[in-house]
Parts: sequence; structure tokens; C-alpha cells
Amino acid sequence: MKKIFVINGHQYYPFAEGKLNKTFVDKATELFKSEGYEVKYTATEKEYNVDEEIEKFLWADVVFVQSPLNWMGISWSFKKYLDEVLTAGMMGKLSAGDGRNAEAPKENYGLGGLLDAKYMFSFTANAPKEAFNDPNEKFFKGISEDDLLLPMHLNMEWFGLKPLATFFAYDVMKNADIPNDLIRFNKHIKEELIQKM
Repeated sequence: MKKIFVINGHQYYPFAEGKLNKTFVDKATELFKSEGYEVKYTATEKEYNVDEEIEKFLWADVVFVQSPLNWMGISWSFKKYLDEVLTAGMMGKLSAGDGRNAEAPKENYGLGGLLDAKYMFSFTANAPKEAFNDPNEKFFKGISEDDLLLPMHLNMEWFGLKPLATFFAYDVMKNADIPNDLIRFNKHIKEELIQKM
């Protein structure tokens, strides 16, 4: 049985209560279970035990992250979670340091990961799809969604996790199209995760 660790990185704000991210988490979990996957779950704004979270990373075949895009990154609660959990696992269970050794102190930085699993990001964003991948757009200057998320990708890859395609729900606060987003999300999970496992 395949094992999926689902992380909800939302943090409550009065203007963003987390209902949409929870909907995506619920839909993904329902789909995973219908395909026979075992699922473990963490919401980063709730209480958690660091040692138990490390064990979830070790247990998982896939780490599925659902999060809002928050100030061009992730929420404070999710950042705090990563700081606490990944730092605790960095020198032992999740990675053997930063990948370098005494014989080659300038080589292989970031390649000490001990996990043999995959990860998938799913983000909700206020930005429209058209803001990305277009050099004529002055704010992002042509970068892609994954370019914007590069620090998060590097965090996962530091621990040996391999990427699956990222999902984005765009313009969710001003021009939301949730029914279509959910259709795209379901298709994305099936094609980019379930069929590739």
C-alpha cells in the first residue's frame, strides 16, 4: 500500500480562513484513499510533535503539500513547522548533514538527503495565471510558478525528496473559479501523482 503524508500549510487570517485549502486537502485525501493509499495528515497551524512529524516523513512514499502562496512564499505557521521539524531531522534521520565531507569540503552541498520519496506542491494564489511566464509582466518578470517556489523545492530536495508537478489554483480571491479548479486539481493528482507511482 502506498503511503502519503498530507501537509496543510494554511494559517488563519480573517480574510483567508483556510476553507479553500482545506477543500483541496479533503479532495486529495478522498482521492488517495479511494485509490488504496494510506494517508497521514498534519495541519501546521495546529499543535504537533516534532519527533512524530519526522516519523511521518520517514514513513511516506509521497509528501503532498497544500498551502496558500503567502507573501511570495509560505505562511508563518508552515515556515515555523519546517524550521522545527526539518532542522530536528537534518543531522540524522532525514539527512546526513549538508552532503559535504572532509575529503571534498566544497562539493555536493545540499546532497545529504536520506529520504527515498517524492513530493508534490499544491498552492492557492491571489495572482492570476497570466502573471507568470510572461516577460512583459513587470512584477514577476517572466518567472514561472516553480521559479517563485525555488526555496521550497530546495528544502524538499535537501532531504532527498524528488519533485512531482506543481498544481496552482490562481486568482482565488478576486476572480475565483473553484469548480474548474477542483476539476483541474483532480485531473492533476491522477495524472501527475497516482499514475506515476
